[in-house]
Amino acid sequence: MTAPHHYQAIVIGSGQGGTPLCRALAEAGLRTALIERSHIGGTCVNEGCTPTKTMVASGRVAYLARRGKDYGVQTGEIRIDMQRIRQRKRDIVDSFRNGSQKRLEKTSNLDLIFGEASFTEPKTLSVRMRDGAQRILSADRIFINAGARPSVPNLEGLQGVPFLDSTSIMELDAVPEHLLVLGGGYVGLEFGQLFRRFGSRITILQRAGQLLVREDPDVAGEVLSILKQDGIEVLLNTKTERVAKSGGQIQLSVRAGNESRTLDGSHLLVATGRTPNTDSLHVSAAGIAIDQRGFIKVNGKLETNVEGVYALGDIKGDPAFTHISYDDFRILRTNLIEKGNATIENRLVPYTVFIDPQLGRVGMTEAEARAQNKKFRVAKMPMSYVARALEVDESRGFMKAIVDAENNQILGAAILGIEGGEVMGMLEIAMMGRVPFTTLREGIFAHPTLAESLNNLFTHFE
Repeated sequence: MTAPHHYQAIVIGSGQGGTPLCRALAEAGLRTALIERSHIGGTCVNEGCTPTKTMVASGRVAYLARRGKDYGVQTGEIRIDMQRIRQRKRDIVDSFRNGSQKRLEKTSNLDLIFGEASFTEPKTLSVRMRDGAQRILSADRIFINAGARPSVPNLEGLQGVPFLDSTSIMELDAVPEHLLVLGGGYVGLEFGQLFRRFGSRITILQRAGQLLVREDPDVAGEVLSILKQDGIEVLLNTKTERVAKSGGQIQLSVRAGNESRTLDGSHLLVATGRTPNTDSLHVSAAGIAIDQRGFIKVNGKLETNVEGVYALGDIKGDPAFTHISYDDFRILRTNLIEKGNATIENRLVPYTVFIDPQLGRVGMTEAEARAQNKKFRVAKMPMSYVARALEVDESRGFMKAIVDAENNQILGAAILGIEGGEVMGMLEIAMMGRVPFTTLREGIFAHPTLAESLNNLFTHFE
């Protein structure tokens, strides 16, 4: 057996945590290797944030073009060029990916290795290179940033049907006639609305009683109302029992209560969650503990149960957001390079669902505040009360904030409205700085902006 090539640090996966981490380690003087099996940038750059939001931008242009007459602007026939949309998406992804790879290749003390890693011992990896060769690597510390992939549910007939996932749907060269969407989470809703704007008929099937199951019922209900306004069919409390191909159509057999029916569609998108890539890593060979879903267990400092082995990003489980992966990197940098004492405990977790209007969320939901027996108040205001939203004729949705009834601190917020993610970010800053809601209520914000809606939001307590 060839002796393993030894590093001081090995990072597995070049996602939004692994990429800056390997550079930071190398720049700190550690001999470092980054192992990547496919392409630099991870899910965010290649299959997630960057390509999807690029396509969402195209969908919004189509939406506004169709609404031109509402603004007194006459437009001609709207035609969707999926091949051009796809190429624009590919170009932006290539730009982001190639830029990151060039920076990595120029980093001293860093070896960029393209291959698939798997553990053979706690600190030893076997890497299958792209040319089929095998390399054995070991390290003092190993950082796992290998991410997750779209889940494939155990659904009768699925293996015999050409279904789409969140990656393959972005490679379509034509608009689906009727897209069936399994799953009412972030992925299903974003793609459902996007392809509705491209001209597809859309049916979303959700097993639960509401969309976006982690949100408060009023938020999920308003999202449902908006999607229905857009002409999207949503079936709640609906279990998909089997799928089959019939001619050129895909048939779903579904059940809602005691009623069964069959749905026909031209395409099927499976958006039922993510599966961690721990299986291909053979983490059991290293004795790394995982949960029942396969995600790596870590403590507050992102340490696994194996000394010197860490996990960051989606492979350690929820919350699976790019910005959380990047914050994982910051925690490791603080603790291992800067000798600090950072932890993931009690950090704020903001996120935005890029439906239109956006849903920006941070902190506690109303349900969570109630479950924790908090003394709280709810401020809630429709976007139709926001001057800027009315001026641009984008007044769907509402703003909602949960505040501590004793000290006036903002505990959480849901902004379902135009640029909801940006407005949510303002509230997050207030939460970070422990600014009471009264300061925002009395603050001077430029008029007419979305920011000034915070003056009025905190005068509308339920």
